[in-house]
Amino acid sequence: MPELPEVETVRQGLHQLTVKQTIEGGEVLLSRTLAYPLSEAEFLQGIVDQKIASWERRGKYLLAQLQSASAQPAGWLGVHLRMTGQLLWVKQSELLQKHTRIRLFFANHQELRFVDTRTFGKVWYVPPGLQPAEIITGLQKLGPEPFAEEFSLAYFSQKLRKSRRNIKTLLLDQELVAGIGNIYADEALFKSRIRPTAIATELTDTEIKKLYVAIIEVLQAAIAKGGTTFSDFLNLLGVSGNYGDAAWVYGRGGYSCRICGNKIEKIKLNGRSAHFCPYCQINS
Repeated sequence: MPELPEVETVRQGLHQLTVKQTIEGGEVLLSRTLAYPLSEAEFLQGIVDQKIASWERRGKYLLAQLQSASAQPAGWLGVHLRMTGQLLWVKQSELLQKHTRIRLFFANHQELRFVDTRTFGKVWYVPPGLQPAEIITGLQKLGPEPFAEEFSLAYFSQKLRKSRRNIKTLLLDQELVAGIGNIYADEALFKSRIRPTAIATELTDTEIKKLYVAIIEVLQAAIAKGGTTFSDFLNLLGVSGNYGDAAWVYGRGGYSCRICGNKIEKIKLNGRSAHFCPYCQINS
């Protein structure tokens, strides 16, 4: 599933290529991709002839603020890529990808395609006068963004002190901090030398600070490399992310640690994989 760096990479591409452009038409090829409204006609009626004023990211959600021809608010377009969703900016003449679900048409014969192999991704139209969270209910439970002032060391420490969960599982909780998933939880834990099995409330102040700093550094590094591609992720122009080539532990079970040379281990925690080096990550 795309995580914060991948979604941010897509947001940056959308901002560069589609802001101030008008949605001139569209086509829904798979109706269940629409989360709201369920009517294809109502969805297209809401977005067609509206200009994209901006693209925002909240956790793993993409949100386009729409604007009418008279510069009045015209609602929001929301997208969640889920496991295999892709947004691709292509010429309308380009052969349709097999799993294309929604097409949005723009000037100069360009289009934005939502392609999704496993069909878990969702798209919303939020009518004007409503906030995105009123329709996209998943937004209501999101914790602070990792780069926001609200995600302070004091906040992070307070949350960890109250939890008996293992730290890997806790980092995946979107109510703690928005946007972190399997990849970057593993990477941040490696950088801070903490094992994924460590109990959150048992971490020392020093370990918590190291982890807090590592989360921000790892996410920034991944955004700079355009995210990670291990299976499906592509940016808006169909290019893979490069962070995977530099990953410390994620996806490297059985390979040699880049630091000590010992084998990276892969285990299951609450149904999710966790990768770590048993020598470099000394916390048990």
